[in-house]
Amino acid sequence: MFDWLRTRAAPRPPEVKRLVAWQGTPRAMWSPHDPAAFAREGYGKNPIAYRCVRLIAESAASAPLRVDPPDHPLAALLDRPNPDQTGVALLETLFGHLHVAGNGFLEAVAADGEPPLELHALRPDRMAVIPGADGPAGWEHRVDGRVRRLLRDPLGDPGPVLHLKLFHPLDDFWGQSPMEAAGAAIDVHNAGAAWNKALIDNAARPSGALVFAAPGERLSDEQFDRLKAELERAHQGPENAGRPLLLEGGLDWKPMSLTPADMDFAEARHAAAREIALAFGVPPMMLGIPGDNTYSTYKEANLAFWRIAAAPLAQKTARLLEIWLGARWPGSRARVRVDLDAVPALAAERETLWARLEAASFLDRAEKRRIAGLDAAPPEARP
Repeated sequence: MFDWLRTRAAPRPPEVKRLVAWQGTPRAMWSPHDPAAFAREGYGKNPIAYRCVRLIAESAASAPLRVDPPDHPLAALLDRPNPDQTGVALLETLFGHLHVAGNGFLEAVAADGEPPLELHALRPDRMAVIPGADGPAGWEHRVDGRVRRLLRDPLGDPGPVLHLKLFHPLDDFWGQSPMEAAGAAIDVHNAGAAWNKALIDNAARPSGALVFAAPGERLSDEQFDRLKAELERAHQGPENAGRPLLLEGGLDWKPMSLTPADMDFAEARHAAAREIALAFGVPPMMLGIPGDNTYSTYKEANLAFWRIAAAPLAQKTARLLEIWLGARWPGSRARVRVDLDAVPALAAERETLWARLEAASFLDRAEKRRIAGLDAAPPEARP
């Protein structure tokens, strides 16, 4: 394709190339996605996407976090991370950002060299990654023209920011939001709602045509404009539904109709809603979407939701919080885990496991406790 370049270009003498090493202040790399658009068009306007985000955020945040040892300062910090939020409210915000933008950020506020005093969730659309040699060197946080640089310690300190992100196969620094994967379905669902609203505004039926049937004559521009204005004023909108149309002077009304297949927007919206729920990992039955027979009961759908979406997210976050904050207090390291035994939706599953273990006579008590996720030795047998 570009052979003419080789034929016309004059030959160049060989060049002596020198490699110059230069290192300056790393520049922030802003996300190529638009979390504000995801929040506005998806979370803000689409009821299915809104409910999916709320359902995942509220459920995963409701799973209790347990800190070992229980009297560790991290337990009090996670229970009341800042003056304005409880621990559950903070995690709801974090998980909400994660599923709207694909990224969630927590900032640990502390004096130099001291353990953190507060935790705050940061909006992803205000964050920028400062690229480093082997990962983020830090982040920039921008609010109202003010810029804060939150840098990581190159010696391995976890830094003041925890970046929780969903997997993105083509980006080293940013996660991919379910909103992006469900973007086409969200557009279809929103467009169907706009169509239905317009149909209601036009008396819940498609429009028609006024035909001027007088032979050899046509409406003047003044007559046409007056007729159009009269139709818009007296016959458009839900308050004018069913109002009779008075015709004169050779005018004839020809209604336009749509076939049942053309009018099947409800099923198209249900299909789009199922695709949105699929992107978020929420069973459609939990959202009241008809036509889904994957689970026979709501109880089964709720159990699947916890195992597919809520519980893995809570466990992943607990592990990251342990790595990020567990060693911030000198001389004491804390472990953070999710107490799934305290989740009501998983109670039936847990009871089934206990019944099976009780019937397993070939296992001793310590083995049964280990399989159940408990300490091998009961409390009375511990030293």
